[in-house]
Amino acid sequence: MAKITATEVNNLRKSTGAGMMDCKNALVEAEGNFDLAVEILRKKGQKVAAKRADRASSEGAAIAVVNEDNTEGAVIVLGCETDFVGKNESFVNLAKQLAALALQSSTKEELLNTDFGGITVAEKLIEQTGVIGEKIELSGFEKVNAPFVSSYIHAGNKIATIVGLSANVDGADVVAKDVAMQAAAMDPIALNEEGVDASIVEKEIEIAKDQLRQEGKPEAMLDKIAQGKIKRFFKDNTLVNQAFIKDAKQSVAQYVKTIGDVEVASYKRVALG
Repeated sequence: MAKITATEVNNLRKSTGAGMMDCKNALVEAEGNFDLAVEILRKKGQKVAAKRADRASSEGAAIAVVNEDNTEGAVIVLGCETDFVGKNESFVNLAKQLAALALQSSTKEELLNTDFGGITVAEKLIEQTGVIGEKIELSGFEKVNAPFVSSYIHAGNKIATIVGLSANVDGADVVAKDVAMQAAAMDPIALNEEGVDASIVEKEIEIAKDQLRQEGKPEAMLDKIAQGKIKRFFKDNTLVNQAFIKDAKQSVAQYVKTIGDVEVASYKRVALG
């Protein structure tokens, strides 16, 4: 049997994040071969992942990042099974590393196939499933490109948002951050009226008409009154039409206009669960 030193165990632990005993056992099984020990730990991760495939990964960390030029942002959710793991420092650090890699990826699939220390991100997640003993998955991935992009992460990494403005002007940093906080807090369903799915609008109109009928309103008036209710629906549920949370006297769109001829170009929001 090969003699396994503490240094070898520690090096394997640093490389994989696995526990000391898991690393020692893997090295013993591999007769001291480092690469084989890494493979043994990965296979353990695959076995754990297969066993826990049907588990819900509703906890984790939602992370947002923006590039140095403030022209591109990414938000991701790294999901796990328990809040205990989701708050773990090493887990959050892994989520932050993946978010940084997301800036270089166009899609979730591309990110999963990106190199992560000699293995793919997908393989890293399987490896960490074996280390942690819980299902781990990339359950959210969104990006925004715009003349100015900002981000916001809600306390506890439960919600993360990125917002793009149509121009980079003085004050864009403050305004974009405020709008990102608005999106996190108010959870709009779309940027504006045009972004709301037609099926949702139709459903809301029917709900409004049913309520009006129950109130005894004449059938001939239902369409006109329902249209008014839809306007209210857009005001409450689309980002640019919502009342600005720091000053309810103006909408988000009006607030953004205070720094010039600027609009909210796009936004993305991810959350746990």
